[in-house]
Parts: sequence; structure tokens; C-alpha cells
Amino acid sequence: MVANPLAPHWLDASVDDNALISGIWSSNTGRNSSGELEIAGLSASTLAAEFGTPLFVVDESHARQRALLVRSAFDSALGAVGAKAKVYYAGKAFLCTEVVRWVSEAGLNVDVASGGELAVALAAGLNPARIGLHGNNKSQAEIERAVDLGVGTIVIDSFVEIGRVADAARRAGKTQSVRLRVNSGVHAHTHSFLATAHEDQKFGVTIADAPALVAEIRSHESLEFVGLHCHIGSQIFGTDGFAESAARLLALHAELLKGGPVPELNLGGGFGIAYTPADEPTPIEEIAQEIASVVSAECSRLGIDIPVICVEPGRAVIGTSTFTLYEVGTTKDVTVDVIDENGVPTGQTAVRKYVSVDGGMSDNARPALYGADYSVRIANRVSDAEPALVRIAGKHCESGDILVYADYLPGDVHPGDLLAIPATGAYCWSLASNYNYLTRPPVVAVKDGVARVIVRGETEEDLLARDMGVIRKAQ
Repeated sequence: MVANPLAPHWLDASVDDNALISGIWSSNTGRNSSGELEIAGLSASTLAAEFGTPLFVVDESHARQRALLVRSAFDSALGAVGAKAKVYYAGKAFLCTEVVRWVSEAGLNVDVASGGELAVALAAGLNPARIGLHGNNKSQAEIERAVDLGVGTIVIDSFVEIGRVADAARRAGKTQSVRLRVNSGVHAHTHSFLATAHEDQKFGVTIADAPALVAEIRSHESLEFVGLHCHIGSQIFGTDGFAESAARLLALHAELLKGGPVPELNLGGGFGIAYTPADEPTPIEEIAQEIASVVSAECSRLGIDIPVICVEPGRAVIGTSTFTLYEVGTTKDVTVDVIDENGVPTGQTAVRKYVSVDGGMSDNARPALYGADYSVRIANRVSDAEPALVRIAGKHCESGDILVYADYLPGDVHPGDLLAIPATGAYCWSLASNYNYLTRPPVVAVKDGVARVIVRGETEEDLLARDMGVIRKAQ
């Protein structure tokens, strides 16, 4: 077919608009003999009928396999150079008690970034020693609770936090292990909101300031300095950024060894996944091998032992395990003036089909927040209708409430159809809101033909429960 001139340059018009592209969808998702989307033996229409829409659908086996793959990749790569790896799951991507159990059973530790996330990890039965606490502004209560519980490590994010954590540990009669978050100065090639290692931002301290802060940490008997921490951003393709950041941190690591032991080095996460057919994420094995190679070479050059290397994948574990299921409510064709790459009107027009569904930015804020691209497929059927360029819109009172900016679907997509947007496991449910008083959707895990709710969907009663002005009948 001829590409719609409104389509972005990366969108390939020749891709079958019924096809489920490998790497974007979970490993147990496909189409059954009737052409309906099916996950681990259950059809989309069956799931919609039982649980409603919108609905987050998680391929449990895929999520577990990804956790095992990530751990195995780093264990193998670091083991080959005589070192050890420690993998943390970045809970901010998506956290519930079941996911904590899945990743911990795969041998991963868990990172949390708030008291609420800590509570979820603990409710799952995770040993506090396997938890790391992050955050640029941890409250006194969060720090004291983490220390009292015996959380494995606390990441120091500023000079102010050193005294707070030290005092909490001293009062508790404990020695608390801490890391220091350092900005390596490596700028990840990602959205500016997702790049976290440049200097002009809220996280961490500069490499130049780090030695003084480490000296301060070491001056407190109630603190044990276990190493540096860095995170260069999110949704990163390639290995160059991770390699350069590792090299810079190891130079600082070597300097800090002169003042005492530094057993670990945490290089963070941010490993990207595919959201559209145009995305080409770097295989996790390649990332692990490159990091191991650089670490080994730099440690040899510096004449130091290789520390335990820690990483913190979140999206790379959970992202492609999940799709979100919606029902189409309305469609409309909009005629649009075509603008060339320089922003000049061409005098031509083209049609974009708007397809509105029963969710939106309240269950996936990433397109509105970051301009993130997703793909979409009709889930309840296949069609040989002529493809149409579509924009999938939500139902919120915002013109920016877009879930998929551009993809091709069969032109006969209509109200009542089910649509599935893949790769919504990370930063979708975790960023969900009640904007316009929409209830947050349930999360259902599917495995071996069985679906179970792992996070209950909200009801209107839930929305009103905290509203103290509601007139309630006497019991």
C-alpha cells in the first residue's frame, strides 16, 4: 500500500496490520485459528468478558523468564571475567506483591523509591536485606523505617542525607550499608525527562564532589560505604553510554579505594525495549557482555580488583510481558493538511482515523508525558480491509490524551472492537491516575490457560471512599 503522508517516517506501511511483531508482544501471545489475539491459551474476548476493559494483561511466564534471563546474562558475563553480579528489579516500573515474588524467585533483589513501594515489597514477604531504597528526598520516617527493618542498602542522594541516615542508624544501634549516587556526566540518548546522569538535575552528586561525601560517610561509625551508584537514564538502546559511565565511575572507585574498601559498583538500569517495529533494542546479553568487558579492562588498567557489579533493570524485565486491552467506543475520519519536513504546507490533504477507546492517559501517561510511541492491533479479529492510518485516543477531556500517535489498522475498525496495545508492563499502571474520576484498571496475570487478578480494579465506591463530604446512610 502507499504510505499515508501523515504517517511518521519510521512507520512502515508494508507491515501486515494484523501481524503481532515479535519482540513487542510477549512470548505466549499470538492469534488463534479464528484470528483472535490469544495469550497463554485465553482469548482477548474471553478476558474482556470476564474482567472488563480497560484491562492490563500480564503474561506471567514471560515476566518470570525475562527476570531469569537478565540475571543469567549478568551472572554469565561477569562470571566470565572472574567477577560477581547482583541484579535488582527496579520496582518503580511496576510493583505489586505478585511481581515481587516472581522476580525474587528468579534470584533478583528489589529496588524501591518510597515508603509505599517498600510496604509492597515487605507485604510480598521479601527479606528486607534484599531491598535497596532510593529517592532524592527520603522522609525521616522512610529512613528510620528502612534502618529499623534492616533494608540492605540505602542510596545516599545528597550531603544532607548522610547525617539523617547516620543518626537513624545510631539511634537504632545498627550499622547501615549505603551507596552514594553519582552523576557520571554521560548523557543518555533519550527524552530529556528520562536522562538522569547530567549535572543539572535533582538526582545525585557530581564526580568532583563525591570524594568529600564519601569521606563524610566514612566518618560515621553507624554507616558502611559499600559503593557508588549511577543511573544514566531510561529506554536506552546501545551499550556506549553504559560503557563510558562504567569507565568514569571506576576511575572514581579506584581513587576511593585508597581510603577504604569499596566492595560494589552499581551501574543502574535503563535498558530499552521495543514498543514499535522501528525499535531495535540491544539484547540484554550484549549489554551484560559489554559492561563486563569494559569493567574488566578498566580494572586491569587501574590495577584494582573487579567489584561486585550491580544493575537495576525494570522495564527490561516487565515491559514486554503485558498488553492493555480496550474497547473501541467511537471512530471518526479527520481530513488534515499535509505539512512537509520543514513545516511548510504542501497543498495536499490526507485522512487520519481517530479511534477512541475506554481508557486513556489515566492508564498510560507515557505518550502525553514523554511523547512515547506505541503500536496497536485489533484483538478480537483479523481483517483484510484496506489499512487506515489511525490515532488511538483516550476518553479524557484533554486533546493530548493520545495512546498511539500513529499506526495502521484495518480500515473497518469499528465501535465494539477490542484493541490491544503491547509493551505496557512498565510505567503504565505505576503512573496510573484517577483523572476525570476514571477508575484504575485491574491487572490480570495469565499462565497456562488460567487468568487471575493480581491487582483489583477500582470501583466508584473506591473513588468516593476518601471524600468526606459524601452523605453516608446510617448503618
